[in-house]
Amino acid sequence: MTVQTYLLPQSLDEAVKLLADDASMLVMSGGTITMPLINDGISAPEKVMGLRQTGLDYMQRVNGSLNIGATATLTQMLGQTDIAMLSEAAHKTGSWTIRNMGTVGGNLFVPPPAGDLATALLALDAEVRLVSAAGERTVPLADFYTGFLTTVLEPGELLAEIIVPVPTGQTAFIKYGRKLSNTPAIVTVAVHLVWDGDVISSARIALGAVGPHPIRAKGAEAVLEASALNETAIEAAATAAAAESEPFTDAIASEWYRRRMVKVHVGRTLKQLAGEEV
Repeated sequence: MTVQTYLLPQSLDEAVKLLADDASMLVMSGGTITMPLINDGISAPEKVMGLRQTGLDYMQRVNGSLNIGATATLTQMLGQTDIAMLSEAAHKTGSWTIRNMGTVGGNLFVPPPAGDLATALLALDAEVRLVSAAGERTVPLADFYTGFLTTVLEPGELLAEIIVPVPTGQTAFIKYGRKLSNTPAIVTVAVHLVWDGDVISSARIALGAVGPHPIRAKGAEAVLEASALNETAIEAAATAAAAESEPFTDAIASEWYRRRMVKVHVGRTLKQLAGEEV
């Protein structure tokens, strides 16, 4: 069955009201995830709502954070200068055609091995603003995912905005795939370190393509916090990250290889921040 109804609301309020009337409808923005599924007959929604005209394609600095509307494109993300790691992650996500269509909000919903930008957002302690006819709430991205292709979104809720604290300290991002560009990840690593003198006071390590969704390597973070970034700490953190990852086997890489590459590339990312040659 083909799509019977396509709705194109002109504001967030209108979109929320339409979703309140029928929470079962498919919601999309860029369509880079949903349209291939519809075209191939894998998904057959009767009613679809597009968010392109809702005015959510913005990026703005607000009180030390970068607030990103859910329909801002990955190409728009390339042009922002507030958070370098997000520009780098967007640049390494898909081809230019995908970046022109794909949105920041949509990238949070793609299954692994995609979701490179979502991995960077997780390392930056991003939050998401969820809006429904009943009101709105803000949820840490770390709590947004509940499993493979499942989130805390309730029926009738829309993801409206991503709120990213502009980071202090150091950040680094590595995507490892079979090619240098336009390639699915074998592993993606995003790191944010904050320092207190020569000691790490806060560490965030996010991993993509090695779990049901982007995940935090909390054991590796604990190894680094209150430690200097020396060879011993880097080796211990990389080992911990590999142990707590949840890799899978697909046409791109085996579970064994993905886990091995977690250790390699977490180590390389940390060495990069330590100023070592990698």
